[in-house]
Amino acid sequence: MDMIRKALIREVPEIRRLLAEFSQNGDLLPRTMADLYSQVRDYFVYREDEGPLIGLAAMHVTWENLGEIRSLAVAPEYRHRGIGSRLVQNCLAEARTLGLKQVFLLTLRPDFFARFGFAEVSREELLPIVWADCVNCVKFPDCDEIPMILDLST
Repeated sequence: MDMIRKALIREVPEIRRLLAEFSQNGDLLPRTMADLYSQVRDYFVYREDEGPLIGLAAMHVTWENLGEIRSLAVAPEYRHRGIGSRLVQNCLAEARTLGLKQVFLLTLRPDFFARFGFAEVSREELLPIVWADCVNCVKFPDCDEIPMILDLST
C-alpha cells in the first residue's frame, strides 16, 4: 500500500539524503539535520509499502497568515505518476486546516504549480522574511526561481 503521511523522526536522515540529491544542482535548498529535526512536522512523505522514501514536501508556516510549500521532491524514476501533485494537495489541505490565508513558493516549474491556482508575483510582493533562507542557496544572490502565491481566503 502506498501512502502520503506526516514524516517520522526516524526518517530525518533519509529525508536529508533525498533533499541532498536535489540540492546538488540547485533545484532545492540543502537542509541541515538540525533544520530537519526542528521542522520534521512540516514534512509529508510518500512511500510504497516499506520501501525507500520516494517523495516529500513540506508545508512551513512563515508568518501569521503565510505558509510556504518547500522541498517538493519526487525520485526521478517515480515522476509523472501524480505523486508530486498529491504531496502539494496534502500541503494545501494542511495550510487550510491551520487557517493560513496565503501559501507561497519559489519554483523553476511555474506551470506545475499554476495547476493548483498559484499565480506568479513579483519578488517585492513577498514579505522580507520569505527570503531568510536564500543565503543558504547555491544560487544566492542570482536566484532564477519564480515566486508564486495562492490565496486561500477566496
